[in-house]
Amino acid sequence: MTGQLRAVSSVISVILLVAVTVVLAAVLSMATVDLAETLDDTAPVIGQSDGEFAAQDGFDGGIVRITHVAGDVVRVSDIEVAVSADCSGDGTEKHGRLVNLPAKSGDRPQSDNIEGDDLFDESTGSLTERGADDTGALVTDEFRPGDVIIFRIAGGDCDLQSGDTVTVRVVHTPSNAVIIRQELTA
Repeated sequence: MTGQLRAVSSVISVILLVAVTVVLAAVLSMATVDLAETLDDTAPVIGQSDGEFAAQDGFDGGIVRITHVAGDVVRVSDIEVAVSADCSGDGTEKHGRLVNLPAKSGDRPQSDNIEGDDLFDESTGSLTERGADDTGALVTDEFRPGDVIIFRIAGGDCDLQSGDTVTVRVVHTPSNAVIIRQELTA
């Protein structure tokens, strides 16, 4: 009779080992699936970018151009443009952000595209009248190599003069990563 109890004991131990193995496999597979999902939210790679800050002759403010030179194509709806400017007139630093892109109103960002300090010129034709051709990628669906983001910092809200600095960060919102950072001096 002692032999029969040992046989039942070994069957139960095998069943328990199999159950532990199945539970462990399920936990590891769920962890692997969660890891794979977070890898999909990686930021695009912008291999090179270029920037220019052109002070205006006869006008306050200035035009900022950020060029996507090389790297991944980025959906404009997935980016925000954060701007910090050292304002000469009052000696303060102001921070504004272009959001909810691409701009839907006309050919440039409007008040519903601006958060923080309103540094941006929203008037129609403000760029074309002063030498820039358009707002580039701010009104398109994709920001591709060769594309340019153009906006004008309005004079009066933040007076900028030669030697003043503007820092522009293009943020990929799904990953919260800065994909372009340019510090520009007039």
